[in-house]
Amino acid sequence: MRIVFAGTPAFAQSALAALHEAGHEIALVLTQPDRPAGRGMKLQASAVKQYALTHGMPVCQPTSLRLDGKHPDDALQAQQALASAQAELMVVVAYGLLLPAWTLQSLPLGCLNIHASLLPRWRGAAPIQRAIEAGDAETGVCIMQMDEGLDTGAVLLREALPIASDDTSTTLHDKLAALGARLVVQTLAELPGLKATPQPMQGVCYAAKILKDEALLDFALPALALSQRIRAFDPFPGAHTVLRGQVLKIWSAQVATAATATPGTPGTLLHAHGDQLLVATGQGVLRILQVQLPGGKRISAQDFLHSHPGLQGQVLGA
Repeated sequence: MRIVFAGTPAFAQSALAALHEAGHEIALVLTQPDRPAGRGMKLQASAVKQYALTHGMPVCQPTSLRLDGKHPDDALQAQQALASAQAELMVVVAYGLLLPAWTLQSLPLGCLNIHASLLPRWRGAAPIQRAIEAGDAETGVCIMQMDEGLDTGAVLLREALPIASDDTSTTLHDKLAALGARLVVQTLAELPGLKATPQPMQGVCYAAKILKDEALLDFALPALALSQRIRAFDPFPGAHTVLRGQVLKIWSAQVATAATATPGTPGTLLHAHGDQLLVATGQGVLRILQVQLPGGKRISAQDFLHSHPGLQGQVLGA
């Protein structure tokens, strides 16, 4: 099939590679403009653009697709590129720009989206993180026929995936990227025979974009909720607290089911010896497993306690 692909990060690059390897002709790749990144803040191409250029695919990087927006010239250029591509279908994966009506109507078979949740649960920007944060037992991927709503289109294909107790956003992202890549290839192979199933009205919830200020841990929350938030915010924005005036990132933790210390004021370090770094919470005790200080690397709690003795009784976040 001759297709247009719209996507930006590594999650989308997995799907682009799968479609290319399956023999589909990529007539055009839409991706976000290059952004400053790294310590030198040099312009860096998206993962999708890097793959596209490596494989000789035409690339278009509009700042907007709205013909009546702030960058109408960009949108017009994208419209012309889409028309010239003469594709049958657009596949959209974590593109990062809203698709106005003209894009949805510009291809004979419309636009398909790979969404990393079991719709209608977790529509929106951060379905992977919000599923972990909420303690969901499973998530999955839906291949959806796009409409003008926010992830409201009818679903062509879906597959569930269990969320492991130690999954972080990093590990779950990689599992879902591979699943999405496989499902979109399967979807194109079965078109037009697939039935589009409208999403039910029950169970709708939204995965709001992750904000940096969410990463400051509130130890008045239950230990289970804190452990889920820590996993959800790995790698971004990185859950953290404050210890002795320094930011302390917490990358891994678990509920201390057999904690010997008596719970106290939330945030109090109840035990800080050997490999046992235990903190009181609003409900239960949290065992911290991996931390990071500013300018340092991720280290185990044991290594951290070896170089920072005398922490028992300190209050995190104070």
